[in-house]
Amino acid sequence: MSLLHNSTTALLAATGIALCGLGAGQRRDIALKLAGMAALGAAFMPSPALADQFIEASDGATIDCELARGELSRIALIDDGFANVSKIASGFPYNDFQVTHEPVRGDIYISVPPQFAAARVTFFATSQAGFVYKFACRLAGEDATQIFITNPALRQSEAAEWEAETAPEDTAIRLIEAMAGDAVLPGFTARAEISAPRRTGGIEVQRVAEYRGAALTGQSFLIRNLGDQDLLLAAEREAPAGALAFAYGRDVLPPGEATRAFLVFARGGID
Repeated sequence: MSLLHNSTTALLAATGIALCGLGAGQRRDIALKLAGMAALGAAFMPSPALADQFIEASDGATIDCELARGELSRIALIDDGFANVSKIASGFPYNDFQVTHEPVRGDIYISVPPQFAAARVTFFATSQAGFVYKFACRLAGEDATQIFITNPALRQSEAAEWEAETAPEDTAIRLIEAMAGDAVLPGFTARAEISAPRRTGGIEVQRVAEYRGAALTGQSFLIRNLGDQDLLLAAEREAPAGALAFAYGRDVLPPGEATRAFLVFARGGID
């Protein structure tokens, strides 16, 4: 697959892209192994509801979670770990909730006895990365639960570190490789971003996913050939204004078929 640019740029922009003024990216050839269309759809299907809780929180945030009485609950920090936990002792140790710090992984375990009187438990925790969180957890349910907490600042820092080590065009190509393989680079977040299909002539374009890092944003699209002739995606090479890299899954798209397209540009263009 080649890094290409053609007249579908205006249609891509109509799906919600706001391009920034960085100038045309360098043209380079790159081989990508694309997943099938069914795999793309499966990658962004919502998961069934589970007892586990996933919470995004920043430094100093109050975390509203749910714990069960009479069961053990685990709280874990993604890409971090707890270093210290602070709580007020009730003076009645047999009726108070207990917090246990597991030092190897940095997780904490909460045990709430059935006779605990309050409807919530409250405590503060400091992470190994220096972030402080306030927990105000409701007591409900009967099953043990796991709570996974992510802090966007950690991912942005991780992304900024490795992105700074490579040239922007190389980072953009690496992001395209990841998007083509339905993978997520370190420091990037991915989310389904389904837009309404936009059509012009015999071409239909639909945005399906967005990937955000510290400096770059990538977007994944589906391109469908609704016409009765082959669509020559490799025929034109005019760069979208501001795009660092742009790629098609196929150079030639037969009638009735679809392929993927990927666009990478600097952060700030769509915020």
